[in-house]
Formats: sequence, C-alpha cells, structure tokens
Amino acid sequence: MKILFDCRYTRIGRHDGISRFTAGLVAALAERHAVTMLISDHRQLEMLPDLPWELIGSPTAVGEPWVARQVNRLSPDIVFTPMQTMGGFGRRYRLVLTVHDLIYYRHPTPPRDLPAFVRGLWRLYHLAWWPQRLLLNRSDAVVTVSKTTKDLIAEHRLTRRPVFVVPNAADMPPIAEERAARPAPESKSLVYMGSFMPYKNVDTLVRAVALLPDYELHLMSRVGEEEKQRLAALAPGARLVFHDGASDEEYAETLAAATALVTASRDEGFGIPLVESMTLGTPVVVSDIPIFREIGGEAALFFDADAPDQLADRVRHLEEEGVWAARAAACRAEAARYTWEASAAHLLTVLTATASRAERRTGGRTR
Repeated sequence: MKILFDCRYTRIGRHDGISRFTAGLVAALAERHAVTMLISDHRQLEMLPDLPWELIGSPTAVGEPWVARQVNRLSPDIVFTPMQTMGGFGRRYRLVLTVHDLIYYRHPTPPRDLPAFVRGLWRLYHLAWWPQRLLLNRSDAVVTVSKTTKDLIAEHRLTRRPVFVVPNAADMPPIAEERAARPAPESKSLVYMGSFMPYKNVDTLVRAVALLPDYELHLMSRVGEEEKQRLAALAPGARLVFHDGASDEEYAETLAAATALVTASRDEGFGIPLVESMTLGTPVVVSDIPIFREIGGEAALFFDADAPDQLADRVRHLEEEGVWAARAAACRAEAARYTWEASAAHLLTVLTATASRAERRTGGRTR
C-alpha cells in the first residue's frame, strides 16, 4: 500500500496546531509503514521528519480543487490529509480527509494569515453546511481529533462516510522525574497559550487574575499592540506578562514552573495546550465545555466561561494542602492517553481498512 501524507499545511519556521499535528503524526506513521510526504514549499522540510517527499501545488492556490491531476502521477493507493479541503476531482486513489473542529460555523472570522481571496471563500464556505458535506462525501473516510467533534459531525449529518477519531498529542520536552513529581508549583503564575480571537475569551482570564493579585498571567502567543492595551485596560490590577510569541523552550519552562494552565475558550476542536500542560504535570483550570471534559477528564478543574470569580476560586483551591500535587499526578496520568505513536497506529488501521473497502467496491481496480 503506497501512502501519501499531505504535509502542505506545515508552517514555515514555526508550527501552529495543524502543522504540529502533521509533523507529529507523519513521523510516527513512518515508524510503522513507508510513507511519502507531499509538500508545496521546500522550506517546509525544515519542520518535517527526514522522509521521502514530492513537491506539488500550494493548498491555497486557485487550482487546489484539481490537485489530483498532480497526485495521480505519483500512483498512490491512498492519500491522507490533515485538512478537509484537499481537492479530489479526477482522483485515482483513496482519500482520507480530516476535520479538526466546527468552530468557524459558530465563529466565522477566518485566520488572519490567509490570502484575501481565501478569507473571502472561507466566510462563504462557513455560511452553510452543504459545502462541508460536499467535500466530505467526496472522500472515502473522514478523520477527526476528538469524540466531541465526531459527535458534532454526526449531529449535523455532515457525511455518509465513516468517521474515525485520531487524537492530537503533545511535543513537550521531558522534565526530570523529581521535577515532574514536585509537590507544589514553582511560582504563582498562570499560563495561557492560544490566540486572541473573540471566541478564545481571554477577557475572562484577565478579569480573573485581577482577583488574584499575587498571581501573574503569562500570555504566550503573538499579540498586537492594540489588543495588549485593551486587555491591560480591562482590569488595571491584573499582572499581565506578554511573551508575544514564546519559543518552544520558553513556553515549556514557563509552563513547568506555573501553578496552572488556564483557558476560558468557548469552543475548541481538541485543546493541545491541555495535553502539553498535563504532560509536564502542571494542573489545568479550564472552561466547562464538552471538549475540555473529554481531554481533561477527572484531572482538570472546570469553571463557567463567563465567571472569572469561579476561575479565581479554582486557582485558590489549588493552594489547599495536597490539592496541587494530587491534580498534577492526575494530569500526568491523563496525558499518557495521548501519544503520536498511539494515534499513528490507529491512523494506519484506518488507512488499511479504507483501502481494503475501496478495493472490494471496485473489484480490485483503482479509482
């Protein structure tokens, strides 16, 4: 079985969520089966494992709906893509698409780094469900990263194809065992990793830390000066530390020393920062939404997304005798469920089964 893995969403120089999913999963999959990566820019190779690759068009190019013309020449049996938008017109291979979340149907603002015409198409695409159904039903199978999103796909009847869960995982540096088993936090600090889009609800975090005058809130991601000023004015008593795009090393060190990772997001497809924090043994205090219940399990502490006082209360609860250490241990145990090795093993099963089903339908012939 010849597998092609679409790595064209890998970022240049620095991973985002989709990019990390791509790099982590393709590396682990290659440990189990031969795989060839598809890239659209040679610079992407710096962020990817040392594997065979082929160069094809950009996924944001106007010719993407017909990208199968390029892929057909590589004679794959099956292609896996970490997005749902890979073109499939005229393909002669099996195709497995990925849906990470349905966030942008409820929060339709597109990512700012997309070209203008793609942003326009993005908005149009998310005005109705039928474009998603059209794309997904042209595939042979669909992967998503959580049971929460799988249930939403079923609720909205987005595809007739089988849907499988292949979870995300974390890429955090290991810490010394004695530090991992630390009985108390190393600092009175809270960490937020994520964007500043409205649905991320960072305002609640700022208002909460204003109620915790002995705590700092470390905001790790890049942020514009206007948004910095707005957040600072929101709660003048809050101690805010803007890292404005921390390195992986800085992020890991800040997180390992913190009292907790916090997020008040109203919507997520997975929640990689939760797994990253739990992997390091740092408790997570998060908004009470289904996906965080799925990922955080019994280890997480939950609060109403619109109640900064509840968030502050959960942080104070961690100060009680033995609570922080117990939550930290529970987090490490919970995080052990999420590894690229386990996800790759399941993905290979999905790809093998999908190829087998397609062969039975076509009597052994390719599409």
